[in-house]
Amino acid sequence: MKIGIDASRANRPKKTGVEWYSYHLIEELKKIDRDNHYFLYTNEPLRGQLAECPENFTECVLKWPIPRSWTIGRLSVEMKFGKNIPDVLFVPAHTIPLLNPARSIVTIHDIGFEHMPSAYHWANKLYHKLIIQIIKLFASKIIAVSKFTKEDVVKTYHIPAEKISVVYNGYDQNNYKIIPEAKLIVKEKLKIDYPYILFVGRLELKKNIVRLVEAFAEFKKRNVNDNHKLVLVGTPGIDNGLDRAKEIIKNNNLENEVVLTGWLEEDLIPVLFNAADLFIFPSLFEGFGIPVIEAMACACPVICSNTTSLPEVAGEAALMFNPEKIEEIVARMEQVLMNEAVQESLREKGLRWAQNFSWSECARETLKILTSDNNFAKI
Repeated sequence: MKIGIDASRANRPKKTGVEWYSYHLIEELKKIDRDNHYFLYTNEPLRGQLAECPENFTECVLKWPIPRSWTIGRLSVEMKFGKNIPDVLFVPAHTIPLLNPARSIVTIHDIGFEHMPSAYHWANKLYHKLIIQIIKLFASKIIAVSKFTKEDVVKTYHIPAEKISVVYNGYDQNNYKIIPEAKLIVKEKLKIDYPYILFVGRLELKKNIVRLVEAFAEFKKRNVNDNHKLVLVGTPGIDNGLDRAKEIIKNNNLENEVVLTGWLEEDLIPVLFNAADLFIFPSLFEGFGIPVIEAMACACPVICSNTTSLPEVAGEAALMFNPEKIEEIVARMEQVLMNEAVQESLREKGLRWAQNFSWSECARETLKILTSDNNFAKI
């Protein structure tokens, strides 16, 4: 069988959630499948590990002057007029070729643009709303990364539930693990003093960054002798969330207590998780929430929102709060940071729970869907 994969996101030099999902799936498929032939479609030559392909993987560089429209433009042309049109095309992100779309299987990570439109540029919102109608009508199959996302898609777009399969995300088990020397690395490479509370994600309103900083400010007022800092790892969103958070930091004289690292290389994130006393994830909307699992795998205690997919993903290995109530966020912070027994319990639960997720299992389940004969009855 010939399987095509849109590898354009996996090939981006600076990766976040969807890009890492694409990257790890491709790398795991290389390991587990020697029977099918893969075509990795990309808009520029593959980088790093992606370029190291076994014999049954072929790199296909398709040039296109407008990168943002590459999938619906250049890849569409390839799916209709290319010499080696695959039996199925896997698109690991929220898009689909406009030509020959019935051969496509698409992953939907979330539809946050419907629920929190302020986090998206108007052009992106319009694009997502249009493209999902094409996915609804023509995609052979849809993969959702959580039961919540599947239910949300079914309810919002009236897509038959049987057209959507749930395949959970994984995490990089080679990197997200216990690192004994983590505190030393954090001190030497990032110049961050211990102890600290950690957040990893986009610094935007959707991630609840303003209430997080407000909660930290309130925590410091109540616990004047506490010396924890708040470390925020990530890049700004398109809204004014970070600007508002900075204003709160300034008004509460927390300039020396809150650390903004910006975007960091992936190998530094597990180190930060390992050295943190607490990982807090107050997001208002998540299709999955991989950082929760990554933190657990590093034996970092986790507290997170009780909304959308997070109860499903975190299970009983995290303490939860209503993300709209600052009082609840502060209470959970105090519950963990002021009680070593609670910290140790969360570490142990998190380490066990994280073992339920892996990219290898994600790849195996995805491969079953890609190679199912039921996908192509209508082609």
